[in-house]
Amino acid sequence: MSAVIALAFATDPMARWSLRGAKTYLAVMPALICAFGAAAYDSDSADVSEDFGGAAMWLPPGVEPDTETLARLIRDNADPAILSEVEAIFDGMARYHPEAPHWYLPLIGTDPTRQGQGIGSALMRHALARCDRDGAAAYLESSNPRNIPLYQRHGFEILGTIQAGSSPVLTPMLRPPRHATS
Repeated sequence: MSAVIALAFATDPMARWSLRGAKTYLAVMPALICAFGAAAYDSDSADVSEDFGGAAMWLPPGVEPDTETLARLIRDNADPAILSEVEAIFDGMARYHPEAPHWYLPLIGTDPTRQGQGIGSALMRHALARCDRDGAAAYLESSNPRNIPLYQRHGFEILGTIQAGSSPVLTPMLRPPRHATS
């Protein structure tokens, strides 16, 4: 799963701005993926397509990423010239993160050779059915503007934007609670 997500984020504006250079990206991204989403494994909310063309790591209500490890990885690996901006992005993420119980999608991605084949939509439908069964909201931050229409098709609404200094724009999005239809 981590390999698929690392491939998917290889051209992601925020990932590549914060982890400059291929060597840094390839060395650090697997650990960032783990810090952001490994709790999905323990929560049985890590989803992968049958052929490993795409993957998503959802965190259920009350489960958070490993923020201590995330902070250390960023502090140790981000370009010092943008470190304060990267930290400001994380502060912005914390400000938009809902306080009410919700499912959080820190990571979803499709192998670049498989994009546009409906894998991301299938992963999203699968997880959102769980949200609807629970009557829970879903929250994410889109780090790539190309993905916003996909999220909007699945009911996510833009809450605002997060941007600091030279950073790309990060877009927090919320899908209000829905209830599964019988």
